[in-house]
Amino acid sequence: MGQISDRVKSLSASATFAMMQKSNELSAQGVDVVNMSVGEPDFNTPDYVKKAAIEAVEQNYSKYSPVPGYMWLRKACSDKLKRENGLDYTPAQIVVSTGAKQALCNVVMTVVNPGDEVLLPSPCWVSYPEMVKLAGGVPVVIKAGIDQDFKVTAAQIEAAITPRTKALMICSPSNPTGSVYSREELAEIAQVLAKYPDVFVISDEIYEHINFIGGHQSLAQFPQLKDQIAVINGVSKAYAMTGWRIGFMAGPEWLAKACGKLQGQYTSGTCSVAQKAAQVAFDGPQDDVESMRKVFNRRRDLIVSLAKEIPGFEVNNPQGAFYLFPKCDSYYGKSYEGKVIESSEDLAMFLLEVAHVAAVGGTAFGSPECIRFSYATSEERIVEAFRRMKEALSKLA
Repeated sequence: MGQISDRVKSLSASATFAMMQKSNELSAQGVDVVNMSVGEPDFNTPDYVKKAAIEAVEQNYSKYSPVPGYMWLRKACSDKLKRENGLDYTPAQIVVSTGAKQALCNVVMTVVNPGDEVLLPSPCWVSYPEMVKLAGGVPVVIKAGIDQDFKVTAAQIEAAITPRTKALMICSPSNPTGSVYSREELAEIAQVLAKYPDVFVISDEIYEHINFIGGHQSLAQFPQLKDQIAVINGVSKAYAMTGWRIGFMAGPEWLAKACGKLQGQYTSGTCSVAQKAAQVAFDGPQDDVESMRKVFNRRRDLIVSLAKEIPGFEVNNPQGAFYLFPKCDSYYGKSYEGKVIESSEDLAMFLLEVAHVAAVGGTAFGSPECIRFSYATSEERIVEAFRRMKEALSKLA
């Protein structure tokens, strides 16, 4: 242990991947586990995208790629932002990275100095505070409970701003809650942020297309934020391309240059073949994206109705992504076979061991009173999971 840097020692392991690993270990022992822990579409990458990748291999796209991404992919990203979001970004303002996770981390590492505060509307994705810590920054949590549909207000953000505030990281549609900010809510937030031009905004929009309220709203649409915002997106969720590892950042040109400089030193350009696949995903037909969205919408309706039937779960109606984040703390203090449930992590472990359903406790997302279920699995498996959980939870006394 003495050889490990303080930087790495300060980081927490990903709770999502830890639970996925535990569920995989049980599955390897022959146990039928319904895995609702991981945020990964259960669809296959569209055939036309796979075909483009095969052609890229045959055409020898096997050399080092430009650090910020091939120009044709950055142009496809630029066209996508204009066509779907009404946002004007030139290819020079875009950096393609190895997944949206790297794009996020690039921006954090580029704008945050040691001691800088970064505002995190919470519940938030497990990696945000860890990225901030990696940069030497201080995560400042702004809490929104289920009574607010897990969405912070403009007034809450303004109240959290101090002279040391350097950035705000915001995600809509949200992981872990599925909450989606409306245009009106974002307009109020933009109005506040515009008063603080030194506060940089990182808008994570990776779940953009898994949206059940009729169209995505980007915080970058408000012109007063043009010079202080970066949009993060990619192909993982909308096109079922998690393993292809393609994400991108769009922002002011000074930021794109700085992110390119940083990326050039620790990963260089991302996979050449995956870039060709991503270009075709953005430029090609979007029918598969809409088909997947409709399936997720049906599953959302199903999981909400099933969760409401479980005594002790308090449930909201998520408007995007593929997560349900029920409040479950009414079970804390109850026990089974001598083991007391003291936290959402204990409850998640109980559900895994007794019901054979994998979920993720809410503490890592900033909400210890909640538990996260991913419904990126079939309707049959969702029904089976909730049948098992209802039975198992009834054993707690």
